[in-house]
Amino acid sequence: MSDNKTSDLRTFFALFNEISIIEQLSRTLFEGRLPKGVLVSHFAVLNHLSRVGDGRTPLQIASAFQVPKTTLSHTLSLLEKRGWVEMQPNPSDKRSKLVYMTDAGRTFRESAIGTLEPDMAAMFKHLNPRDIKAMLPRLAEIRSYLDRARDDPQE
Repeated sequence: MSDNKTSDLRTFFALFNEISIIEQLSRTLFEGRLPKGVLVSHFAVLNHLSRVGDGRTPLQIASAFQVPKTTLSHTLSLLEKRGWVEMQPNPSDKRSKLVYMTDAGRTFRESAIGTLEPDMAAMFKHLNPRDIKAMLPRLAEIRSYLDRARDDPQE
């Protein structure tokens, strides 16, 4: 393997290593701000529905998170008990249901994001918001590629 290719591979590894560490640190921070018994994985489902829209099947959501449907079913059950999502029959497939975020779920999501405001304000003292904004399209491009590659390994 050429030195340039080895260097490029190490650069990609370093990028994903940093993303992994950031994910772990941010997850711990966020879970510390969420109500007792609520995990980032619970919030993530609400955030996903907010981003892609309501009316997804549990299987579609499980696939998006790359978790078994049984794991997601447990999460959806907890969200339903809290009144943050509701399950409705799927009109095109009577064997499945569709997941909808409730108004209470939307309110909780916004409130949860709000709990991070002091942490984000503290971060502004150390990081330039313009730099963060400039990074977002490139990070979205990486996410988009990984989504496509997951769904089509030939990508």
